[in-house]
Amino acid sequence: QLQLVESGGGLVQPGGSLTLSCAASGFTLVDYAIGWFRQSPGKEREGVLCISSRGSITNYAESVKSRFTISRDNAKNAVYLQLNSLKPEDTAVYYCAARTRWYGSTCPNPPIEHEYDNWGQGTQVTVSS
Repeated sequence: QLQLVESGGGLVQPGGSLTLSCAASGFTLVDYAIGWFRQSPGKEREGVLCISSRGSITNYAESVKSRFTISRDNAKNAVYLQLNSLKPEDTAVYYCAARTRWYGSTCPNPPIEHEYDNWGQGTQVTVSS
């Protein structure tokens, strides 16, 4: 069984920060490239950031450049997404996903969703005053 669980979402004011966590069970996260995605109401899901098994980072969304940071802690078998300087348009459900190992342990670019075969349930981030 392969499972990812996101946590850390919540309500935050514009300009605030949140740290999202992606925890793995049933497999060793270090072997996978992990991507963060988000879906805002009325919009299609988009890739945000991805980190390879070796820690190389790929940015998918220009709108979050310099505001969001992805990292991984192999000892804790987790990947994190640090959200800073949040804007109302960042409001979305945020998902983490593991890329199928057959495709490789690097980050696909563009973020081809069908290459990610394990998805968490998502965590809601709401940015509002």
